[in-house]
Amino acid sequence: MSSDNLEQMQSTSSAAGVRVIKPSQFDSNTPQTPGMQRVAAVSRELAGSKGIWAGITNVGPHVASGKHHHGELETVIYVVSGQAQIRWGEQLEFSADVEPGDFIYVPPFVPHQELNPGSEPSQWVIVRNSQEPIVVNLEPTSPSQQQANDTTHGS
Repeated sequence: MSSDNLEQMQSTSSAAGVRVIKPSQFDSNTPQTPGMQRVAAVSRELAGSKGIWAGITNVGPHVASGKHHHGELETVIYVVSGQAQIRWGEQLEFSADVEPGDFIYVPPFVPHQELNPGSEPSQWVIVRNSQEPIVVNLEPTSPSQQQANDTTHGS
C-alpha cells in the first residue's frame, strides 16, 4: 500500500469517526477490584464513545478477585487467554470454568468473582453498556472467601 493510500485511508477513518486505541493509550485510571487489574480501551475519554465502555482485565496466576458487582450495568466478558473460573450469586454459590473463546454475560447487580487457579495469567476483554465506571466491591461472605481474599491480597 502506498503512503498516499494509507494517508487517505487514515483521513477517511477520522472523518467517519473511527478511532483506533493502541495498548500504549489504555487507561488504568478506572475503578479496581482487589486481585485483578482493569484498563479502559474504549471510553468517552479515549474514543469519544457515548453508550459503551470496553477494556481489558488481567487476572494473575493463583488469584481470586474480591466479590463485586457493577450496579445497573450489563457486562459481557470474552476470555482471551488462560484457564479461569467465574463465581456468582449472593454467596458465590454458582460457578463455571472458562477458557479462551468463551463469552460470559453478567446481568446487573449480580455479585461475582473472577478466579485464576492456574500458573498462567488470564486476560479478559470486558464490554459494558455505559460510560459510568460502576464497581461496587463487596465484603467476603464466608470464612473460605475471606481466606481466599487474605491469601490473594495479603490482608
